[in-house]
Order: sequence, then structure tokens, then C-alpha cells
Amino acid sequence: MTAALSPSRASDFMQCPLLYRFRAVDRLPETPSPAAVRGTVVHAVLERLFDLPAPRRTPQAAHDLLRPQWERLLTERPEVGSLFVEGSPELEAWLLSAAGLITRWFALEDPTRLEPADRELHVETVLDDGLRLRGYVDRLDVATDGRLRVVDYKTGRAPSEAFEASALFQMKFYALVLWRTRGRLPTVLQLVYLGDGEILRYTPDESDLLAVERKVRALWDAIQLAARTGDWRPSPGRLCSWCDHHARCPAKGGTTPPIPEGALERFLGTAPFSPQDEEGPQTLERD
Repeated sequence: MTAALSPSRASDFMQCPLLYRFRAVDRLPETPSPAAVRGTVVHAVLERLFDLPAPRRTPQAAHDLLRPQWERLLTERPEVGSLFVEGSPELEAWLLSAAGLITRWFALEDPTRLEPADRELHVETVLDDGLRLRGYVDRLDVATDGRLRVVDYKTGRAPSEAFEASALFQMKFYALVLWRTRGRLPTVLQLVYLGDGEILRYTPDESDLLAVERKVRALWDAIQLAARTGDWRPSPGRLCSWCDHHARCPAKGGTTPPIPEGALERFLGTAPFSPQDEEGPQTLERD
């Protein structure tokens, strides 16, 4: 298996090496949260809305997709059914909150005037040192002159200026992969925040993307060092309250379990590749 890194896992390692280990090496299950599942369902609605002819891409049409996409997710990921009792006021309130995010999107973009080139686009490239970069782009718009706009939906709120660079890392990662695979520098990176109706736009240049390439190479070197030495130290911070692994984290008084047998070999590439090694659009780590 070729060494691979996605923007989500890269962000995990930057946030906390132990969290990265639990997710990328141990592959420990995590309890789905209502917010993460809502993000997944809203993304699915916004993707499938573009299956309709442009005149029919209305707020009502999008709202009509909401419950079927929730039911589809229940079929594909039965564990999310533990979040709500079918027909309960809690489920209805949650669906209403998702509908509100979709309504806000229509105030930010007009889908009747958009014809995306791709949705949930798998992007992948291999750097000259063998590191594979991969991920999924929510939407790729291509102008008639070939200009690229990379769009990502976020169901949370826009970050403060202090955290914009962190938010843009994912988008620059995608831009780097598209640049390497298509030979064209994306013109606009666009983050659409449905939580508060903000749009963050950024125009990358070659120096930006070369810096990202250096960063991901350095991250992978650090990840490999952690794998060789077993030094997956926790990094406590403001996001710890969202973590599902307190019982396993020494920084929270927990006990770190040993790495499952064979997991490190699979991670290091000495075990065969399987489809589960691919990070796909069904992830519940939306926001």
C-alpha cells in the first residue's frame, strides 16, 4: 500500500498525534454526533440537488431531499440510528435545523445559475517521494476558459481571522492535488459556511501550494517517525471536548491501549491495501 495522507488525517496529526493514531492506525470506532451527521446529510442534499434540471433547483426541492437522504444514511450507516427515535420531537427538531442550513445556502448561492463540473470529486496524486495525497472535493466549478473554483460546504460557523489559515489548509491541499493532476492552478478556493452565512474566498498562487507541499511532506515524515518510535503523544487543547477518546487518553486520565495486531503493518504499507483504507465521502467528519 502506498503511503497516503488526506487533509482530515493531516489536520488530526497537527491537532493531536494520539488522535491521529486512534483514527488512522487503530481505526477505533467513534460515536457519531448529531452535528457531524447533520453535516453529512446536508452535504448529500446539496450534492444531489444538482441532479435536477436548473429550473427545479428550488429551496422546496432541496427540503424534499432531506428526509430521503437521512433515511439513506440510516441504511448505509445503521449506527447513526442510535441518535434519535424515529418520529420523536428530537428528530424533527434536528431535521428542521438541517433545513435551516439548506435555506441559508440559497441566500449565498443560486443553484439555477451553477453547473458544477464535479461533485464529491475524488482527487488523488502521488508526489515524487511516493506520498499519495487524496481526498474528496465537495464541488468543482470549471469556467468556459478553464478556470477552476474549488468549493467546500461547512455546516458550522466561519472561523475568526486567527483560525482562517487552519480552515484554508484543507482547500490548499485540494488545490495542490488539482494543480499536480490537471496542470492548472485553481483560481478560487471557496468555503461556504452555512452556520452563519459567511463565505471565505482565497486566491492561491504557486508559492502557497509549494508551501503546502513542503508542509505535508514534513507532516508525513513526523507521522512515520511516530510510527517507528511509538511516540504518539497527546496534545491537549481547545478541541479536546469534542474528542471521543478520553478513556484512552493519558492527558485525560485514561489508559492508552496497545495498537491492534497487524494495524501498524497495514498502516506502514507492509499489509495489502483494502477499500477501507480509502477516505471516502461517507465520512461523518464534516465539521
